[in-house]
Amino acid sequence: MRDQDVPQEGNRTLGGHRKAVYARGDDGRLHMVASAGWEVEEIVTSQAVADLERLAADALQRFRAGLTAPLEVHMHRARMDIPLLAQATGLWQWRVRRHLRPEIFQRLSPALLQRYAEALGLSVVQLKDVA
Repeated sequence: MRDQDVPQEGNRTLGGHRKAVYARGDDGRLHMVASAGWEVEEIVTSQAVADLERLAADALQRFRAGLTAPLEVHMHRARMDIPLLAQATGLWQWRVRRHLRPEIFQRLSPALLQRYAEALGLSVVQLKDVA
């Protein structure tokens, strides 16, 4: 894409901010150009956010039914999935998946709970409960 072709339609999901995209300048080299975003990007972002909100709502229902740990609800609210949470905590994905089971989650060590809490931007008390 050339400098003059960088979309400037605006994107409500950016909240009025601009973002950097790479474009080819008149000199033929790639460099960053500020963009206000474009409609297609806004639609796709909105759909992804709606999907994550649905996953969080489903996880909340499963938590209330006793089928999953509060960790899953917080994971989806933070817009994470198992691979991303595993990467953020430095744990194997299979361990994160195992910790989503309520009986396993209840037995986690304080250090492991703190690790999850930090990755999700919560306190340990908040992590153990779902409001």
